Amino acid sequence: MTRTADVVIAGAGLAGRLLAWRLLSAGVPVTLVDARGRDDRDHAAGVAAAMLAPYAELVVGDADLFALGEQSLALWPQWLATLQAQTGQAVDFHHEGSLVVAHAPDYPGLAHYADLIRYRLPADKRDAVQSLDGPGIAELEPEFAGRFSRGLWLPLEGQLDNGQLLQALQAAIEQAMARVGGQWLDRTTVQSVQARSVHTTDGALIEADAVVDCRGVNAAWPGVRGVRGEVLTVTCPAVSLRRPVRLIHPRYMLYIVPRSEGRFIIGATELESQDTGPITVRSMLELASALYSVHPAFGEARITRVATSLRPATDDHQPVWAQREGVWQLNGFYRHGYLVAPAMVQRAERDLLALLRSQTVETLG
Repeated sequence: MTRTADVVIAGAGLAGRLLAWRLLSAGVPVTLVDARGRDDRDHAAGVAAAMLAPYAELVVGDADLFALGEQSLALWPQWLATLQAQTGQAVDFHHEGSLVVAHAPDYPGLAHYADLIRYRLPADKRDAVQSLDGPGIAELEPEFAGRFSRGLWLPLEGQLDNGQLLQALQAAIEQAMARVGGQWLDRTTVQSVQARSVHTTDGALIEADAVVDCRGVNAAWPGVRGVRGEVLTVTCPAVSLRRPVRLIHPRYMLYIVPRSEGRFIIGATELESQDTGPITVRSMLELASALYSVHPAFGEARITRVATSLRPATDDHQPVWAQREGVWQLNGFYRHGYLVAPAMVQRAERDLLALLRSQTVETLG
């Protein structure tokens, strides 16, 4: 079977969905191909806390990543408003900063963390990293009154609900395909990608003016490796937090991200492993005990989900938008997916629309 499309996108994770939505919104028919079902959330985009934290990520990032994060933070509210107007589905988005805390034995780690961020920030932005004492922490998060004496506030950071976003993008894409053209081939495995075509394992050939590979660790991009992420989702109505909290930990940075209806996402930023198996006892104990150390009420929290995924990372931890053998690659989002996605997708959108316009001119000529 042979199908044709203006653009074929392999992979319907965060990057693939955002790019498909943006191109369809511009009137470009898109064929989206993905091995998973549309409602499947056991992938990198679904197993994420969706923190928008350009300042905190300077600990492992650089000026380019910081610029992408700032650009994306400006785009997210605009894009979410457009999504809501198109689908009627709201996505929780908060821009109230994030908090970093530490227990007394880890104060040196907290100080080092703050120094790294300030050192890597432009001089005119260093005021956006504010040291806090106990009362300052309690003012931001009353639940922590008397529990922490030192912390950092990063007031310009944000977060969104990734589950709601993926659902809204699904609705927007389906509506746009019905209007503009295109198709979403879910539960369809890509066998190979070429400059102008995609072959699937069920024997289909999809020909297109442009092919974009957004399959993450499954893409044919040299140097991409998987970095394991593990998260718990718990329900704990007894605790109320307004913003993401990072806990300085001897082995890794733990994060706690509040969601609606008393839910919290708990995870560690990275594990250098390509293991795709279930969470280990050690990881479960460490995540749960660190959570309990933040507030004892979490001891009664109900664990509603345990999930793992592999996030695609390049050797230099930089996101990729480039061509290889005629195939466009949008990849390497690592643990920064929601932080950099709008900026990277906007770049891809502009290049692809320019390419399609030039091909149209050539054909007419």
